[in-house]
Formats: sequence, C-alpha cells, structure tokens
Amino acid sequence: MTHLKLGILGMSECNGHPYSWSAIFNGYNPDYMKKCPFPVIPEYLFRQKFPEDKIKNATVDYIWTQDKEISEHIAKAANIKHIVDNYIDMIGKVDAILLARDDPEFHYEMSKPFLEAGLPVYIDKPLSVDVATAKKIYSLQRYKGQIFSCSAITFAREFQLTDRDLSELGQLKYVDACVMKSWEKYGIHIIEPVLKIIGERGKSVKTSISNSLDTKIVTVLWEDGFQANFISLGKSSIPIIIRLFGTGGYKNLIFQDTFYAFKSALQNFVNIVLKQSPFQSEEFVLRTIEIIERGMYCE
Repeated sequence: MTHLKLGILGMSECNGHPYSWSAIFNGYNPDYMKKCPFPVIPEYLFRQKFPEDKIKNATVDYIWTQDKEISEHIAKAANIKHIVDNYIDMIGKVDAILLARDDPEFHYEMSKPFLEAGLPVYIDKPLSVDVATAKKIYSLQRYKGQIFSCSAITFAREFQLTDRDLSELGQLKYVDACVMKSWEKYGIHIIEPVLKIIGERGKSVKTSISNSLDTKIVTVLWEDGFQANFISLGKSSIPIIIRLFGTGGYKNLIFQDTFYAFKSALQNFVNIVLKQSPFQSEEFVLRTIEIIERGMYCE
C-alpha cells in the first residue's frame, strides 16, 4: 500500500482539526477556507506553499461531523470528496481513521467500530483523562500499534533539542511548562513534550496541585529527585512555553509553528500505518494520562 485513503470524523467545541488536518493532506480551497470559523487555521495555511507542503502519501477522502452543513463546508474548504451520514459508513471505504474530537468522553464510543473492524485510528489528544478508560480503549485493539494518540505539540520543531542544546544545559534539574485553557484538555500539550525531553526518570513519587481561579499548577516529583511544574492558565492568552533548567544553564522553548507540528504528527501516523515507522509506545501514552489524572484529583 503506497497511498492511504483516510476518513475524518467529529467536531468538538473550539477545535477546528477537521479543517486543518484535512487541508494538510488535501490542500484547500481559499475561498471556502477563509470562512473557516477558526481564523488561526487559514492564517497558518496561507503561509504555506501548496501543493508542495501537503502530505504526499495519503488523502482525506471521507468526512462526518455531527452537522451535515458543517461537513459540507469542511469538505469544500479542504477538498474532501465524500460526506457520510453515519461515521460507520466509512468502514470498507478507507484505510485509516482520524478521530479529530478532543473531548475524550467520546473517544471509546466513536473509535470502537473502527478498531473492531481492524482500521488504524488516530485519536486526538488526550486519549482519555484517566488511565482506566485509556486501557479500556486500548483493549479494543486487534493488533499492536492500531491506536495512535498524541499531542502534536510534541513534534514541534521548537521542542526538539540538539546535542549542543543538551550539552549547554548540562544535567537537567527542573522544568517549568505553561499552557493556556483547561488542564483536562490542554495539559497534555505540555506533559507529553516534557516527558519526551526529560527521558526516563523512574517512578513519579509525588504529585501536588494548586488551584487559583482558572489556573492550575501540578507539580510532579520523580524518584531521582527531578521536578516539573505543569501549569494551565485558563483564559490567559499565552503561547505554550517550556523552561528547562540544568547544571550548565537554562533554555526557554516557545511553541510557534502549528502547521509543522500538525503535519509532523499526521505524517508519523501515516508512516506507522504504512509500516515505515515503529508504532507508538502505549506505556508512554499511559504515563502522560496518569499525570493528567493525578492533576485532576490529587490534593
């Protein structure tokens, strides 16, 4: 298989992934895309060069959302050929699924028919906000690596450290990371890249939380003494920032290039489906969800 046909489904509040993800595969119609209800999406799409910048070995061919009128607009904006009335109608017509909803309470129900049919499924972040539900979703897999779920921010070029960066930092001692909006939906955007950066630290031995208005600070301590502060700032309008402190200095990493991050995450999923990249570590995904869950309930 050299070219994948994908189906995209879902639409959740304040989340325009069906527009952006589909355009990254298919290109877009500027007349319709400029009317996208999420202005940031046409802004960063219009800065790219299409068709050169789209993903080459897959297209989004089918779409379903809860509203037929919305589906029709997304299809026109992102060059999607087919709209289905029921998302399970995609089974037998596509090679893989993009479940683009970021409200995790729907992930089990909506992924179940596709997983049972043997289709690979990219499930938007977070897979779940508790480990038990995440394991329940993984139990639907027919084979290892059938599920892919991530924060695309983990693939951001701004969060990829070079050997020189690591040398200048020395031994990492402490991390401070901030994201806007809610802990439950957006905490994953800082948890996942931080865990990738800091590497294996053994078990986390203590989690504490502090709440003030719509701000939440979740502090995690690992058994090797390493500490990280994960901060969700609610309605504050800030970029995603990770601050690294080491024995040799410090670095501020600021997320900027949304298109690059989304494209890299989607390409990684396609490569996994095509068996060109190793499948994702379930253990790593569950570790990120464990921190989300602790941040919701630890006192």
